[in-house]
Amino acid sequence: MDHRGRATLDDEDLLDGLESARLRAGDFGHREHVRAAFLYLRRHPDFGEAAVRFRTALRRFAAANGVPERYHETVTWAYLALINERAHGSAFASSADFVRSHPELLDAMGGLFSRYYDLRAIARSARAREVFVLPDPGIAPKEP
Repeated sequence: MDHRGRATLDDEDLLDGLESARLRAGDFGHREHVRAAFLYLRRHPDFGEAAVRFRTALRRFAAANGVPERYHETVTWAYLALINERAHGSAFASSADFVRSHPELLDAMGGLFSRYYDLRAIARSARAREVFVLPDPGIAPKEP
């Protein structure tokens, strides 16, 4: 079960549901995004390849669910980089094990992402939704 009491999909079902767009949008929340990103990074060790494949799947999924505007380029790439950094050189049996070991990735508003970006500002930015933007230099990375 996940933190909301829902059954947790295994890794294969999660990726199949994302790639086929058979998952309902409501069943693919932040936790599932992090898990899927980890799986793409594990299956495609080259960061660029994993990133392109993951963003393609996310965009297709959002469009199939009638919410193409929900895809956010900056959030996607930034989280991929954060997940890649934490997953590098480690061996997790599953994406669920990975997120259990890195709960800081699951706090979408005040977690690790907020060390580099003002989430509210980046979410409002049409430019950041369409193209990856680097962190605001005024937001110095905060130590854990």
